Amino acid sequence: MKISNHLQKSKRITLQIAMTLTMLLFYQSVNAQDKAKDSEEAFTIENCVNTFSLEQTDKTKVGYQYWFVDKHFVDGRTIKMSVVEPHGATHAPHTHENDEFFYILEGSAKFHLNGENTIVGPNTTLYCPPNSTHGISNAGDTELKYLVLKKYDVEKK
Repeated sequence: MKISNHLQKSKRITLQIAMTLTMLLFYQSVNAQDKAKDSEEAFTIENCVNTFSLEQTDKTKVGYQYWFVDKHFVDGRTIKMSVVEPHGATHAPHTHENDEFFYILEGSAKFHLNGENTIVGPNTTLYCPPNSTHGISNAGDTELKYLVLKKYDVEKK
């Protein structure tokens, strides 16, 4: 019985990860071919692969962040990893015109959305609709690591 429950839980987690990764890939790939056609910049294996480097992180007051995809690579779409020390927050709840997604990699996150809060763990996605008041903070005693997927408004060249 325990093995069966464990297998079901593993399958559920694997499915959740697969669905989340599919969403991430879809979110980042929409219009990429159009950009390649309209841009002088060609996509190459060298500029399409970005491996994390601690030396290239940006320090924050409570940890660091790393831009896997910055807003200038593909028409404003971004992927950033944020790492937050225990019980810290990168900023207070806020609003902006564009929506964004968070994907929890490690740790325990307190998610704030329009006056409500919940605590979530790894392999959880969080959606922040446009103009919503939202925020994320570390609710645990270990580092919180999460991805942020957001599209910024950028001027076309």
